[in-house]
Amino acid sequence: MKKSFFRFLNKVNKAVLPKYSKKDPMKLTKFEQAVVAYKYYVLINSLD
Repeated sequence: MKKSFFRFLNKVNKAVLPKYSKKDPMKLTKFEQAVVAYKYYVLINSLD
């Protein structure tokens, strides 16, 4: 159940949250870094 929840959350994140892949990670603001970290956490948990 946990895995399916994170898969659903990952799909929502892809549709709603902005993409920062083209930006330099060192120049992101703290909020943008937090969004990237959150997206990474959800992605890792959806793959397990």
